[in-house]
Amino acid sequence: MKKYIVILALSVLFLQTPKLVAFCGFYVAQAGAQIFNNKSEVIIVRDGERQTVTMLNDFKGELKQFAMVIPVPVVLKRSDIRVMEQSLFGSFDQYSAPRLVEYFDENPCYDYEAREDASLVRTNVAIVQKAGGISVRGNRDKVNIEAQYSIEEYEITILSAKESGGLEAWLKANGYSVPENAKEVLEPYIKDKMKFFAVKVNLEKAKKLNREFLRPIQIAFNTPKFMLPIRLGMANSTGDQDLVIYAFTKTGRVEAANYRTVEMPTAKRIPTFLRGEYANFYKDMFSVEYAHQGKNAVFVEYAWNVSPNWGVKCDPCVGNPPIVQDLINAGVSWIDQQNYTGNVFFTRLHVRYNRSQFPEDLTFIETPNTNTYQVRQILTHPATGNFECKEGVQYLSDLRTRRRLELEEMQALAGWKASDYPLYTELGKGDKIPSNEQEQEQQRNWIPLWISGGHRPPGWMLPILLILGIGAVVAFQKIRDKWFLSDL
Repeated sequence: MKKYIVILALSVLFLQTPKLVAFCGFYVAQAGAQIFNNKSEVIIVRDGERQTVTMLNDFKGELKQFAMVIPVPVVLKRSDIRVMEQSLFGSFDQYSAPRLVEYFDENPCYDYEAREDASLVRTNVAIVQKAGGISVRGNRDKVNIEAQYSIEEYEITILSAKESGGLEAWLKANGYSVPENAKEVLEPYIKDKMKFFAVKVNLEKAKKLNREFLRPIQIAFNTPKFMLPIRLGMANSTGDQDLVIYAFTKTGRVEAANYRTVEMPTAKRIPTFLRGEYANFYKDMFSVEYAHQGKNAVFVEYAWNVSPNWGVKCDPCVGNPPIVQDLINAGVSWIDQQNYTGNVFFTRLHVRYNRSQFPEDLTFIETPNTNTYQVRQILTHPATGNFECKEGVQYLSDLRTRRRLELEEMQALAGWKASDYPLYTELGKGDKIPSNEQEQEQQRNWIPLWISGGHRPPGWMLPILLILGIGAVVAFQKIRDKWFLSDL
């Protein structure tokens, strides 16, 4: 039986926009401001020991309150720092995001050979479900200012510190409120002799740009360690944080070296009424799988060769693949722009982490694994028309079975109860009936339902019925005795 496809993509983790986003660093704010980081996005390109990291700061608030501190392995040069456009993340996210695939059954009683599919069109549909310079006042004997740069709308200072207390004191001395446990999380990085990349916004330059968001910052450096320092980002978090990583290498998949890397469930058939609910469905699906894997795994959501001269880069696709310029802007420097050559492998990882489940920074390995993978779930719409043929009768029977299995899959994946959708198996409707509605209706109309034999009366009525029954028996006996005495 032929099936025709409509493809839908989901920009996950944009279901609710938080106040701000920080990758691998904590946010510090002017005293009194309460800022938390719960969602992050980062592009990471690894070429030997050269690492390029681009961070999306989805900050929502007054720009004068924005400041960010990130550990880096070396003192960055001016040429190692760039300001990028936010659209770079949108391109990678939309192409690699979990998606729905819609199939449409053909009517088994319809003669498709007589009418070849000239009127049936394959369609692709994409939906989106996707302060001035830093002062140098402070503890000079404990904190060194290694470099300072003014780049576009950002003022950047590279710091080194001898002890965490000194760095914490420097931040406070410059008018920032820092998390109570900042000293604890800063100490390991100082012992590793890492530097600190401090960023603030130049308000005058930001006003001239007239933008409603902060542009991503990109840094590049050489380091033998392939890692992301996520511990610092937990300092002022109130709970779980989500991190989406778009990783690019020459050889194959990027996987976590110190945590398990697992693939999200894919190619599962789910009910058709989830078409408009896929964003919420995937959010719950991720939570269920996160708990199932012990809350300490790194999840693969997409893995594919996206080299310019490579053919298919997805199955199904939701649009054009990342263009060469996007890859170059992300830091993929080994592409030959003239001949469109150079092997590029794209891995999308999703991490939900907190201090108890992820006590270590994320370290990665570049593997030779080039197996393609993407998260996609399947909707199969039933055929329409007349089913008055032998094949049609069998099709309707199989359809009911398929819908029942789809409900069971939905419950297993996301925890949405199949029993909440009683009309789907027979009618294909996704109307959700509240679990207590039927009971309430029975309590309002228990007498006719009870008399008709459809339902028993609610429990609280039984004592009343018993008393009424006994009273009726006593009254009957009295009447009978009275009639009996009168006859005498």
